[in-house]
Amino acid sequence: MSKLVAPSILAADFANLQRDVEMVNNSEADWFHIDIMDGVFVPNISFGMPVLEAINKHAGKVIDVHLMIVNPDRYIQTFADLGADILTVHYEACTHLHRTLQAIKAAGMRAGVALNPHTNVSLLEDVINDIDLVCVMSVNPGFGGQSFIENTYKKVKQLKEIIADNNASTQIEIDGGVTDQNAKQLVEAGADVLVAGSFVFKSANPLETIKDLRALANK
Repeated sequence: MSKLVAPSILAADFANLQRDVEMVNNSEADWFHIDIMDGVFVPNISFGMPVLEAINKHAGKVIDVHLMIVNPDRYIQTFADLGADILTVHYEACTHLHRTLQAIKAAGMRAGVALNPHTNVSLLEDVINDIDLVCVMSVNPGFGGQSFIENTYKKVKQLKEIIADNNASTQIEIDGGVTDQNAKQLVEAGADVLVAGSFVFKSANPLETIKDLRALANK
């Protein structure tokens, strides 16, 4: 199965959002990664439902929504209605994670769980078969453009072992500081999906950057 690239729209030019969405459509990227932040769970506010609705009108690929919000259960059906294909909630924000995962699937979406850098992957062992995607945060959530946390490689390897031991089909996604300098090592550790924000949208040629990153991940 090929390794995927998901450009993070948080790093796009919001004044030219349709242009950047069309760029991703025309690129070799696989998914759109959409970060929803509430200013409570993380110290930043990104964008909400109207912007996601606008993106969905033009997006021609999988929409991977990453909720960095408190009480995500309140909005599960809303994000399903707005076109999310994958809905990822934070382990740290869910009191009843198993129930939340079931609700996401019942709404017709794939269910993801994100882990902050300090959260141990072993905490997911009891629900790994209910999770379609684990998003390993390789920076502290809330802002783009941060430096990659080196401990991520170890976490990904540990998570890959848990998935294999439980015969699960869970994909591993890496979010934060992904570049051509660490992509290959992340894939070797067990990553399936690479989220890239600043590295793509701040590059001189985003189309070429996406193509090269995907090629590097699938060497």
